[in-house]
Amino acid sequence: MEDGITGLVAVTMFFAVPLGGMFTYYRIRKLRTEEKLAAIARASACRWSRSFRKPRARARSGILLVAGALGYMIAFALIARSEPDVWKAVAFGIIPLALGLGFFLDATLVRRDLHA
Repeated sequence: MEDGITGLVAVTMFFAVPLGGMFTYYRIRKLRTEEKLAAIARASACRWSRSFRKPRARARSGILLVAGALGYMIAFALIARSEPDVWKAVAFGIIPLALGLGFFLDATLVRRDLHA
């Protein structure tokens, strides 16, 4: 009976945690938008969100993620020479590598929008 409850809790948390995070993100964005609209309606200075970071900071984050991912993958690839099962751990290096490449792409797109 304990396994059934553990499985139920695991499945519930698997769906509840991301939904809670998405709801919180949505509410914060909505509140910031309402605050900006109210400031515009009063014709007062609007305080811009810090989420609009400069492209240089995004590129720096991309460099750190790509470098970390490559270091992680190389380290586990060297270990995998003697332990073949470690290749599965090397595959997890694709996640930060993809995130870093996404930061590079984002920085490029933001730079292009700023120059346009």
